[in-house]
Amino acid sequence: MGTVTRVDGPLVEIEGLAGAAMFESVVLGPHRLPGEIIALRGDRATVQAYEYTGGLAPGQPAERRGAPLSARLGPHLLGGVFDGLLRPLGGAGMWLDPAAPPARTEARSWRFTPLAGEGRAAARGTPLGSVESGSSPPYLVLSPGGEVSRIRPAGPCPSGAPVAVVGGAEVALEREQPVRRALPYAARLPEPVPLTTGQRVVDLLLPVSLGGTVAVPGGFGTGKTVLLQQIAKWCDADVVVYVGCGERGNEMADVVAELGRLADPRTGGRLADRTVVIANTSNMPMMAREAGVYTGVTVAEHFRDMGYDVVVIADSTSRWAEALRELGSRRGALPAEEGYPADLASALAAFYERAGRVTTLGGATGSVTIIGAVSPPGGDMTEPVTAQTQRFVRTLWALDRDLAYARHYPAVSWPGSFARDADAMAAAVPGGAERRGRMSGLLAEAERVSALAELVGAGTLPPQERVALLAGRLIAEGFLRQSALSPRDAFCRPERTALLADALLAVVARCRTLVEGQVPVARLEQLDFTPILRAKEAPEEEIAARRDAVLAALEASR
Repeated sequence: MGTVTRVDGPLVEIEGLAGAAMFESVVLGPHRLPGEIIALRGDRATVQAYEYTGGLAPGQPAERRGAPLSARLGPHLLGGVFDGLLRPLGGAGMWLDPAAPPARTEARSWRFTPLAGEGRAAARGTPLGSVESGSSPPYLVLSPGGEVSRIRPAGPCPSGAPVAVVGGAEVALEREQPVRRALPYAARLPEPVPLTTGQRVVDLLLPVSLGGTVAVPGGFGTGKTVLLQQIAKWCDADVVVYVGCGERGNEMADVVAELGRLADPRTGGRLADRTVVIANTSNMPMMAREAGVYTGVTVAEHFRDMGYDVVVIADSTSRWAEALRELGSRRGALPAEEGYPADLASALAAFYERAGRVTTLGGATGSVTIIGAVSPPGGDMTEPVTAQTQRFVRTLWALDRDLAYARHYPAVSWPGSFARDADAMAAAVPGGAERRGRMSGLLAEAERVSALAELVGAGTLPPQERVALLAGRLIAEGFLRQSALSPRDAFCRPERTALLADALLAVVARCRTLVEGQVPVARLEQLDFTPILRAKEAPEEEIAARRDAVLAALEASR
């Protein structure tokens, strides 16, 4: 036990905590507010509180928990909504009471199926049994390693009951896991395997690999939240962990409501059944944002160890960095650029380095992919959080304000973005490297010529450069632009993406050939390209016919 000596917002100082450890959990005051030790000097501890500290006063008691900040992991995670400390928000009422204990799940019963036999050795990380949870991926109970002396038979099992005794220790459905300590794995796999998002500009030009890292910077109104929600709905991950870090409450409510309404195209059940939502909105305690991102990654690693591909979406890491800046200023830490703490880069690196595609301890293959939104003030891409994040991610999807205001979705700026593993992933698909190379080349040429056209006018350009402008317009309108509201265009399978890209490339190639054959470029610019531009809304079997119709019109223009 110790005594509170100073309270400054989320920063609390305590005396008398002899023997305390860094990052140990504590409870503060009569309401037992949760906190975590972030600095020690003798028996004086500095604590960051994860609840509103109004009413907490010097002289009130503080108690060590004897364990680091931990999250409760179990089958109740899938389909649930939690706060930054992974406390269930379902049934919590309209207003959260920090004095109320978190909802428990012991009363809930799950159907357990054993997968290991008594008297046999179960290596660490191998499944002892599975839990059926509706249409979501089966929840696997993993072995800590040792001989299975007892295992529960098939049938209902309460959450708090042990399911097996392995190596003399009981194994339960739920367990506590420290959130700042990465879960171990056997080996990291270097070969990039693409993650399908259903967004054409991403999947073809700026792909992300399973176990990769992505930053999505963009100013206000550029469509970050819509893009991340679309990826959460349509990506081919087994489990999605959506971390709302300091975002508006109405946006989080929309996410939860829409996930509950949508049908999962992979299982036919509810999409929410394979999603874990961690909601830390802007009106909730600020420091819970700091813990929320680590809680989300810990949940993802938990499912990764079962052999699943997991996507963590953090919206946004800028709000998380603001919590670090707030606490740093209250501690009197030496500020760096724009007041952020000097260890901002190290904190970002520690977060993104927990992504990866690995061989688990049980021999399965699983991955954690991290996609973090960044909200630079005023769209300034040189501000510290954006600049430091770009150092540690493999892919950048920079959102452009002009594209967004032109109602071009996704508003991904292809000149300002990068994907470091794109060539390796494109080479794994038949014809993928050539397709991506041609598309990227045409867009780069169109970007260069359009800057020149703004100075001298498009009508004064040579024919080949005017064709480049035409090609850029066709690709932007007919391929890169996508409707999030269209039932057919909201998600695009890789095969459909390839069909659309090949059709547009064939039209562009024919335009170039005709101009080289002395056909006036003005005649081509006046043609109706609507059939190929609207091919993205058509069934796949009609794409070739639309391409042929445009090619025939081009031939008739000779």
